[in-house]
Amino acid sequence: MMPDDFELLCRGAVDVLPADELRKRLATGRRLRVKAGFDPTAPDLHLGHAVVLTKLRQFQDLGHEIIFLIGDFTGLIGDPTGKTVTRPPLTPEDVAAHATTYKSQVFKILDPERTRVEFNSSWMSARSAADLIKLASQHTVARMLERDDFNKRYHAGRPIAIHEFLYPLIQGYDSVYLNADVELGGTDQKFNLLVGRHLQEVAGQDPQVVLTMPLLEGLDGVNKMSKSLGNYIGISEPASDVFGKLMSISDELMWRYLTLLSLRPTREIEGLKSQAASGRNPRDIKLELAFEMVERFHGHAVAQNAQAEFLRRFTEREIPENVPEFEILTGEDAVWLPNLLKQANLVSSSSEGRRAIAQNSVRINEQRISDPELKIAAGEQYLIQCGKRKFARVHLIRDPERVASDTWVTQ
Repeated sequence: MMPDDFELLCRGAVDVLPADELRKRLATGRRLRVKAGFDPTAPDLHLGHAVVLTKLRQFQDLGHEIIFLIGDFTGLIGDPTGKTVTRPPLTPEDVAAHATTYKSQVFKILDPERTRVEFNSSWMSARSAADLIKLASQHTVARMLERDDFNKRYHAGRPIAIHEFLYPLIQGYDSVYLNADVELGGTDQKFNLLVGRHLQEVAGQDPQVVLTMPLLEGLDGVNKMSKSLGNYIGISEPASDVFGKLMSISDELMWRYLTLLSLRPTREIEGLKSQAASGRNPRDIKLELAFEMVERFHGHAVAQNAQAEFLRRFTEREIPENVPEFEILTGEDAVWLPNLLKQANLVSSSSEGRRAIAQNSVRINEQRISDPELKIAAGEQYLIQCGKRKFARVHLIRDPERVASDTWVTQ
């Protein structure tokens, strides 16, 4: 173990349980089995997921065996973590489809040649009912109710289904089956990871070291990164979007992203902090962060193009090339702006359009718009910008033959 290996692997972590055990295992020079599991509950991964994946990559680059576990069996149960009600299980078809996309996305961060991919259905589907009863006998209801979300639901009188107790047991059994030395997860997974330690002890194994990583704040710098909140950066998003979104984060949040997502050594990040304290423009450091992330997801040449495009658009304030063009036919004399933003694919809903206008993120013909009730007259052409990265040229055509509420879009 190099002197700074332990420091690097613990960088940004919330819990390392027990830290001395991790230090001892690293000191042996043995190749550790390091596991992280992801249930394929949605098709897309974002930078919030990349926090754990980046930590896996750091272990990988130090020569340890990385096990990327796709929870296609546990996904059928549904992780109760953080839920106030029983969550509906996914269908086998959903799980299979999402699992396929996960494999392609994680290899934007992990080295596919050095990553062992496992599906927990490969051993759990073969377990009998008697095996499951035996597993359930190794934990108590009292211990389950120590879990915060279960405890809150129990005392609030909200139901807890029996199968939800099985989730942490099966996740823990995965560690037994794989004989994991280390398991990684978000702070919300701490209870599940500790169940794995307990079950390994029962099985006579050396219990795994539990390493939890924080839940990454999204672009707003406040809420956990989430697709439903619209504050996320997707791993598979277009390079220009990833670059632009990263450049939009606050200077304070930039340091957190560097700590949790960058593969740079700690001393380099500390060096960047010293440069900023000495007067270097934080925007230039943010450019380095954005370049590193886009290069990891899309390659060096694409990262160079994304950076050049960003600088051209936002430093030189030029309109990007190949702005999408739309002809929108309407039976009305004017169209409500939030609906127009939706029709031009600049937002996903009129309510999102209202929020964008309220946040002063919308420009028409380079003039900022602040009135969410504004109606845009038909018969004209408009250059519409929403946020820093989305543009559309819209020809709004009044068609007397159309019903007043009917609108057609052609691109």
